[in-house]
Amino acid sequence: MSVTFHGVRGSTPCHGPEIVRYGGNTSCVSLDIAGVEPILFDLGTGLRYFGAGQPADQPFTGTCLLSHLHWDHIQGIPFFTPLLRDGSEVAVYAPEQLDGLSVEQVFADTIKPPLFPVDLALLPGTVRFHEILNSDFTLVEGSDSTPRIDVKARQIPHVGNTVGYRVECNGASVAYLSDHQMPCDGSLTASEGALELCAGADLIIHDAQFTPDEFVGKCDWGHCTIDYAVWLAVESGAKRLALFHHDPSHHDDELDELFDAAIASGARQGLDVFGAREGQTVVVDGAATATS
Repeated sequence: MSVTFHGVRGSTPCHGPEIVRYGGNTSCVSLDIAGVEPILFDLGTGLRYFGAGQPADQPFTGTCLLSHLHWDHIQGIPFFTPLLRDGSEVAVYAPEQLDGLSVEQVFADTIKPPLFPVDLALLPGTVRFHEILNSDFTLVEGSDSTPRIDVKARQIPHVGNTVGYRVECNGASVAYLSDHQMPCDGSLTASEGALELCAGADLIIHDAQFTPDEFVGKCDWGHCTIDYAVWLAVESGAKRLALFHHDPSHHDDELDELFDAAIASGARQGLDVFGAREGQTVVVDGAATATS
């Protein structure tokens, strides 16, 4: 599997010379698996740049594993140019909602006038929604020419119904927990679901929004510290950790400093750690990973 980061920022997109190295687009990560249609984690503003890289002369077909419905995770979809082509289709798996509304209805109520100039349903392409929560399903059954792809979704603590995912293919596994609330008292514990997703993963992509000092005043905002992300990856026996969902107030030099400390901490505990950047690709093969 090739994992490419198209948006790594949390909460709101941002721009400026101070964030150019890590990037300012919100959550969107793609999985490229030979013989399989693209798989996406989340639909933040990074989706626009993923879409720009798709062939312009043919319809797009792919799948999104959506963690939750907060703006920073869905606001890229009306700017996803492949949906402007007849025949394009995106299957979106998303957590069922607490208020009784369907996921499809939430999208329909959000992407329409006066909040957006056009109804989502009027775009030439089609978005099909599948509601999940604590679910296990197979995206691709597998054949002589295509690998089998299995997905595990588990509810994890955040604000509103939120899931993390684990994708397994050819003996390799990637876990995605973009928004994950750590205990407000700062203790190092995790839900069974989070531990299950991360157990022995070749790569964990994990929320790392706050410093410990920031977390004190924002302990119920639905996120975690960088130190907690490292602890969870070590605790679950993962091989590699991508620090993700960077706070919009953290500039490049600050992130470098924070990640250098996390890399050193991980190395002492046998964990490979890096700070995710827009445009970065990581190859995961179940035995080793490489980065470009």
